[in-house]
Amino acid sequence: MAIADDLRRQITSGDLVAGAVLPSEADLAGSYGVSRVTVRKALERLRKEGLVGSRQGFGWFVAAPVVRRSLGTLSTIEADLAAQGREPMRKVLSFRFRDPEVEGDDELEVVRVNLADGQPFALVTVWCPAELGRSLSRDDVERSTFYDLLPTELASVDQTIRAALADQRDAEVLGIPVGSPILVALRVSRDAAGQAFLRAEHRFPAHLAEFVL
Repeated sequence: MAIADDLRRQITSGDLVAGAVLPSEADLAGSYGVSRVTVRKALERLRKEGLVGSRQGFGWFVAAPVVRRSLGTLSTIEADLAAQGREPMRKVLSFRFRDPEVEGDDELEVVRVNLADGQPFALVTVWCPAELGRSLSRDDVERSTFYDLLPTELASVDQTIRAALADQRDAEVLGIPVGSPILVALRVSRDAAGQAFLRAEHRFPAHLAEFVL
């Protein structure tokens, strides 16, 4: 089947990377000039070969190993990816100090995207008190984790996980459809005195991550 052969070639050559969301069945049908039934048969053939998968809200995507994140121990995204043989990378999208007169908190806000083997894996926003953040640069937080950079010793973490739907920013950064399912992890890191010194929001495409306890 020509459609399956062409998509298989794009996947095996790396033109379509692991985790990438494929065009909709309707779009594929238009591109190849065939019916949606024909497209579905091609995709089902590739699913049997383990090259693609599908999930409600996403449609079809290139098969990728799900990254398992433990709730029983504290670890970074980079450590979890590396432990599963994936290449982690981070890219800072925004580095700014919030205006306390306008936004209510005098703190550093960093927005970044974490990548796995070059594919967007998580959209992360971290907030740090200004008195700690003023010693940091954009290059620092792109190169290392806050836990490695700050002098504060981590004692405990509170974490809340919820389901949500991808908004426009999620879609643009993570390469997923607007309205598709995501997992949102809210993390508060505390020192030995119980004081919060970091807050973070992690937004994961639901087909790429799972949490295990």
